[in-house]
Amino acid sequence: MKRLYYYFLCLFCIAAQLVNAQTNPKREFRGVWVATVQNIDWPSKRGLGSDVQKQELINILNEHQKSGVNAIMLQIRPSADALYAKSREPWSMFLAGKQGLAPQPFYDPLKFAIDEAHKRAMELHAWFNPYRATNDLIDSNISATHITRTHPEWFFTYGGKKYFNPGLPEVRSYIISVIMDVVRNYDIDGVHFDDYFYPYPGKNKLPDTTTYAQYGKGFDDIDNWRRHNVDTLIHVLSDSIHAAKKYVKFGISPFGIWRNLKDDPNGSQSTGFSGYSKLFADARNWTRSGWIDYVNPQIYFPFYYAAAPYEKLLDWWSKNTFNKHLYIGQGVYRAMENREGWRDKRQLSNQMRELRKNARVQGSVFFSSKSLADNLAGFQDSLRMEFYQYPALPPQMIWLGESVPQAPARLNVLSQNNKVQLTWSYLRKRPVGVYGYVIYRFKKGEKVDLDRPQHIIKISFDKTLRSYTDTTAISGTRYRYLITAIDRLKNEGWPSKAALIDLKK
Repeated sequence: MKRLYYYFLCLFCIAAQLVNAQTNPKREFRGVWVATVQNIDWPSKRGLGSDVQKQELINILNEHQKSGVNAIMLQIRPSADALYAKSREPWSMFLAGKQGLAPQPFYDPLKFAIDEAHKRAMELHAWFNPYRATNDLIDSNISATHITRTHPEWFFTYGGKKYFNPGLPEVRSYIISVIMDVVRNYDIDGVHFDDYFYPYPGKNKLPDTTTYAQYGKGFDDIDNWRRHNVDTLIHVLSDSIHAAKKYVKFGISPFGIWRNLKDDPNGSQSTGFSGYSKLFADARNWTRSGWIDYVNPQIYFPFYYAAAPYEKLLDWWSKNTFNKHLYIGQGVYRAMENREGWRDKRQLSNQMRELRKNARVQGSVFFSSKSLADNLAGFQDSLRMEFYQYPALPPQMIWLGESVPQAPARLNVLSQNNKVQLTWSYLRKRPVGVYGYVIYRFKKGEKVDLDRPQHIIKISFDKTLRSYTDTTAISGTRYRYLITAIDRLKNEGWPSKAALIDLKK
């Protein structure tokens, strides 16, 4: 019976998204990658004081809040190091300037980022690079306690960097432990991987044949064994995350092409680089097996690009999510390139329109923060004035849990200097399952329709909130206000009773 209910609820969600395909949907994932490796996005440079780092991050969040973004993918482990305090690995050099050196004055960047993101009703997904251990081979850049020094047998050198050897069981255990430290110790909303698994191929062969000889029994092909190693990490990590905190989402952003049709009848109509073959990343298996909650392919290609056409890849991924979420990775940094497809400055906006036509797509993630904030090709303007004009809740993941959080028992409104003060309360001191609130406002004569996001004036992730001041109300107008509660997974409950008010001129 429960499975049947899940099936019909999925059909309802798809139908609702079809209705809102070319409008602003009420639920949509709107993410931005904030890259810390090489100080791409944050901090702006190494060695800044803690107060400067904090203010830079606040400025980043404020800018994206204005654009309607509701999720931040913050890179917290660029290379077996940490941008967070509760870690078994040394502090990242991209903070204080030297690996192992804590920010001064001391603070915990991840906790700070979570708190500030949640204040702005943004999810915070902790972005890990599982296998990259160093960014170079300069000995002075590596601290004495770094894992490459304490367990040098776990690594191989390739392309001027050191990587964990994914074929070693002890490596998988260690990486899972590192990530689970964060899941248990921080109030994150998700765990996120990007496209870096086995290293991008260079001129030389990967130096893991000895490991294959030791652990590859039962595999007649080293490539299949490598894919098995990555699969095993993802499967065990998925189970571990959801056992510890069921509401924490697990998502991966693979390369934009899984496999090409010429190599696999299940592949896409493309001819480019294959994540399956070159990075040993079997993303289709992860979604089909149900190990990840969302897949976020990096389709950083324009329409009709021969090797990797955006429209074909969008269609392929939408048919291979196996009822899990699909968020399209869009490369905003490419918007100013003088090359095929990108000379059209409407490319990204047209991609947005195309993905919204597809009911199996639940949102976008943009690389990277700086490119978006710099308004390349005017794309940030397009988000603010068109695509993300109204707020949105993250899409529901009903397989992780569902509830109907209780609406406030009382809602009162009071006019004060052409502002409306809302206060609400519950009969019990601590209402069960409430994580935050959505506040709606309707003018006299407007139909009360909670599916239309233009009526949302506030989304809050603060369960302790009991008042809100509407400063955008217009004098001489009659308003109707309602409030719903949301749970940790952003499931929404029934609305409160409406509160009416007439603002005098």
